[in-house]
Amino acid sequence: MLRFLTAGESHGPLLTAILEGMPAGLTIAPDDLDRDLARRQQGYGSGGRMQIERDHARITGGVMAGRTTGGPISLIIENRDWKHWAQKDIEPLVTPRPGHADLTGALKYGYRDLRLALERSSARETAARVAVGAIGKRLLAEFGITVGGYVTAIGGESAHLPEPPDYPARFAAAEASPVRCPDPDASARIEAAIRQVKIDRDTLGGIIEVAALGLPPGLGSHVHYDRRLTGRLAAAVCSVQSIKGVEIGPAFENAAKRGTQVHDAILRDDAGRLVRATNRAGGLEGGMTTGEPLIVRAAMKPISTTLTPLSTINLATGEPDQTVYERSDFCATPRAVVVIEAMVALVLADELLRKLGGDSLDEIRPRFAALRQARVEALPMDNVAWRFGYDD
Repeated sequence: MLRFLTAGESHGPLLTAILEGMPAGLTIAPDDLDRDLARRQQGYGSGGRMQIERDHARITGGVMAGRTTGGPISLIIENRDWKHWAQKDIEPLVTPRPGHADLTGALKYGYRDLRLALERSSARETAARVAVGAIGKRLLAEFGITVGGYVTAIGGESAHLPEPPDYPARFAAAEASPVRCPDPDASARIEAAIRQVKIDRDTLGGIIEVAALGLPPGLGSHVHYDRRLTGRLAAAVCSVQSIKGVEIGPAFENAAKRGTQVHDAILRDDAGRLVRATNRAGGLEGGMTTGEPLIVRAAMKPISTTLTPLSTINLATGEPDQTVYERSDFCATPRAVVVIEAMVALVLADELLRKLGGDSLDEIRPRFAALRQARVEALPMDNVAWRFGYDD
C-alpha cells in the first residue's frame, strides 16, 4: 500500500523523497515533519555536520491546502553543506574504510572513485526517511497509535528501566536526555563514555528500543513469509545504515529460557477483553500484532569512520595504506532513535492500510471502528469436529 523512494547524495544539493499510497484527507503541516527532522539532529556525540544543517522538509506535491490528495507526496530537504562542495575539485578517494560501503560499492558497481559509494550510502539519506516517517506517524495518530523510542545502551553502559513499563514516561524522559536515554544515571554514564571515546579518537554503537502503542490486534499475517510483520519490521529496521541486528521484544534473552518462562498467558479482564499477563512476545505472535505494545530493538554498530586510522589497501597503488578521516559522528545512536521510529511507523502505517483499505480517511475511519476486538464474544467458535476434505 505504502511505498517510498529517496534520492540524493550526502554532499549534493538536496535529498528528495516520494511517498506513494497515502490516503486522501490527512492533515499535514510542515511542523509535523520538521519536528522529527530537528530531533534527528540532536544527540550528544554527533559530528560537525549537524552544526551546518538546519533540516526543513519542503512538500512539493500530494498535499494541497494542508491535506493529502491521495496522489504521491513529494518533498525535498536542502543540504546546506552543498555550498562548500558545489565548486570544489573533489580529491580522489582510493582507500576504502572497513565497515563502510566503500569497497563493496566499488566491487558492485565498478566505481573508479570510492566517493560515489560514500555519497549515496551515507546516513545523511536518513533525513529523507525521517520526513517520510513523520507522515506515517501522522496517519497512525489519526487512529490513536503512537510510536516512540529511546536508547537502552551505548558502549557497554545500559539503562535500568522500571517494570511494568510506562512507555509515554520513557519517551518523555528520553527527549530530556542528551543521549536519548530515559534512565538519568545511565544517561550520565553514557555521556561520559562518549566523551572518552572522543578523546580516544574512536566511535561507539548501542541499542535502540522503539515501542508502538495503541495497535489493534491482527495487523500482519501468518499466511505468507513476506506478510509476517516480524520479518517486515526486521527488514525495514536493518535497512538503516549501521544497524546490524533486530529483535522483537527481549528475543535473545528469551532464547535462553524455557517456554513456560517466555510465552504470555492469555487472561480475560473485568471488561471482558482478552489480554496478556506479560508482553515477552514484544506484541507479535505468528507475525501478527497481539494488541499489546509492539517492541522493536535495534543494535547499531559503531560508526565506521574513525579519527584513529585503520589499515586498508590503497586501490590506486595496490599497497597497504591507512584510512582517511571523513567528518562523522562519534556516536550516532541517540540520533538514530528517530530514524528507527520512522521505519517502524512506515511499516505499521502500511499494515494498517492493508488491513483497512480505502482511498480516503473518511472511508477508513468507520472500518477501523469496526475492527474485530479481542473479546470472546467477537470470536464465535463452532466447537464441532470437522475434516479437511481434500481428495486422497
